[in-house]
Amino acid sequence: MPPHGCCHDHCYFAPESPRQLKEKVTHVRPLPTALRWIPGAVTVVLMAMTLDYLFNLGWLRFVTGLETQFYYAVVALLLPLVYLLWPILPSRQHQPVPWYDYLLSAVTLVVGGYFVYHAESILERGWAFAAPDTAILASYAWWLLIVEAARRAGGWPIAVIVATFSLYPLVADIVPGPIQAFPSTLEETAMYHTMSTESIMGVPLQAFAGLVIGFLVFGVVLQKSGGGKFFIDLAFALLGHVRGGPAKVSIFSSGLMGSMSGSVISNVLTTGVLSIPAMRRIGMGRSFAGGVEACASTGGVLMPPVMGATAFVMAMFLDVPYAAVALAAVIPSILYFLGLFIQIDAYAARHDIKGLPAVELPSVVQTLKEGWYFIFVFALLVWMLLVMQREAVAPFYATALLLVLNQFSRRNRWGLRELGESLSSAAKLFAELIAILAGVGMLVGALSMTGLSGTIANDFIHIAGGSVPLLLIMGALTSFVLGIGMTVTAAYIFLAVALTPALIQGGGLDPMAVHMFILYWGMLSFITPPVALGAFAAATVAGARPMATGLQAMRLGSVIYFIPFLFVLNPALIMQGEAWQIGLVFIQAVIGIVLFASAMQGYLIGVGRLGIGALHEIPARGLVLVAGLLFALPGGGMVPLSQIELLGSAMAALLPAVLLARWSQRHAGPRVAKMAPPVDS
Repeated sequence: MPPHGCCHDHCYFAPESPRQLKEKVTHVRPLPTALRWIPGAVTVVLMAMTLDYLFNLGWLRFVTGLETQFYYAVVALLLPLVYLLWPILPSRQHQPVPWYDYLLSAVTLVVGGYFVYHAESILERGWAFAAPDTAILASYAWWLLIVEAARRAGGWPIAVIVATFSLYPLVADIVPGPIQAFPSTLEETAMYHTMSTESIMGVPLQAFAGLVIGFLVFGVVLQKSGGGKFFIDLAFALLGHVRGGPAKVSIFSSGLMGSMSGSVISNVLTTGVLSIPAMRRIGMGRSFAGGVEACASTGGVLMPPVMGATAFVMAMFLDVPYAAVALAAVIPSILYFLGLFIQIDAYAARHDIKGLPAVELPSVVQTLKEGWYFIFVFALLVWMLLVMQREAVAPFYATALLLVLNQFSRRNRWGLRELGESLSSAAKLFAELIAILAGVGMLVGALSMTGLSGTIANDFIHIAGGSVPLLLIMGALTSFVLGIGMTVTAAYIFLAVALTPALIQGGGLDPMAVHMFILYWGMLSFITPPVALGAFAAATVAGARPMATGLQAMRLGSVIYFIPFLFVLNPALIMQGEAWQIGLVFIQAVIGIVLFASAMQGYLIGVGRLGIGALHEIPARGLVLVAGLLFALPGGGMVPLSQIELLGSAMAALLPAVLLARWSQRHAGPRVAKMAPPVDS
């Protein structure tokens, strides 16, 4: 079957494997043969420490006896990997590891080991405020090593922001008025960053060590055991034959895999190598196919049950169970994927793009027979998260069950090679994330040390003049801009400290809605040029122009630009409210999203083309777009119109648009013929 590795000459093949593509995109360099065991060994040690810590086994008490000691041990174990795996410059990705990177890796391990060894003294003797000279020197080294590691793993923007903010306490008294604060000396700043529980050892690292590790391992094991292939096959079996089938398959498979892997780039490079060639086969352009995959993978990270690392940090900031965050994300993620599905369906209908022949598609029964246990493990994870609320240990039980059941599968059974690859992949994921989170921790620590985190909210409220809509727009733009230069997790953490108090206190908005709002707007950087990392990764797979793919992704995912405003204006969309209220608001939002997405592609189900020719099409699509926004918008509160007035206005815009589209179709004659899809090279 062609989408699943057929040998027909007319099939399109991705030129590189997912592993090669990921290394190319993330600039990870291969280690010498003699050292390739190191990442896998690091994962084994990390898993042993984490299990000992979470299950309180007491076997490794010398590194897990204290909470802060465990956190130090996690960083000390993973950070040296960054210097081995990421070169000093991306252009040196294919060169051997130089001597100075071996030295930096060793120094990082020694300095980290110093903090692990002295963790008890740091806590009991208050070294965060008065430490011996050796500890201060170690703090300087740790500070510099973390900033450089963040630069290598996260890029220059995040390194510059982290370095600037980490130095902020030194000059806090001479900066402009609104961000002026009490200054600190270099020694005091270094001690606070490395030995307090508010900076490097703060909320981001605590979320990683306590929650994220298990879910990252689960995502890696799921991919390496054939989970991605199973979900792709199941999606092809169910949807491959319908119009635009492979693009709809991408939504289904990437959504499921993304929700469990928690990484946009990994998801694009795993499911995209199968879905993008299939989309190309039915006549979709390279940039459109890449845009679909980028949007689907981005949405997957916003979809429960797992989502991304940011969701776990959010749970810690809100001091709620992770299950509460996952539950709040259900309706917004459904609306996002609905908008994407409708756009793809409208595009396929408008350009007469068929699905794949049924004879080339896998059987639903056979696919389920071979991979039923993936669904079973998925169900166990959801049950443990939502019913038992054991989020810290749930992924470990799910992973253990998956590994056992997978060994009974002749198709996906692991050998030593698969085990080694999985351990190595997990280590790279851990190292990348720990470098970024440790760096961002210093950003939060600087705000905490100067007391600015308590006053900056008032400054935002003052700048906005107390206007809640203006605060929301400021929040959206700030999230988006920071999301361009930083990872989503880094941007979210900064804004959770600096901006969310302003929106919650100054605007009286629901805390969960505000935190979700910032997360969604931060995620937009994955599909919005000029950066659009998710779209550019998909362009690599599709062989498309990166900017063209980014623009397609931006258009296809356009519904995500206003969904956050909907659930901030009415928290019923994040499950805050009575059941009848949630149901009513959800139905309105669904109608609004369908109309909005249809207008974006110029085709409405039941009506057909929204006008033939620019003279008719532009006003018809514009009216349907306005109708969709009015349908979805919740009335009352900050919105000056009631719900009845909004619905009346929506119908007043929709009916003329439908009549104009019908009239245009009847009088267009032969021009109503389906348009050929644009096929870009």
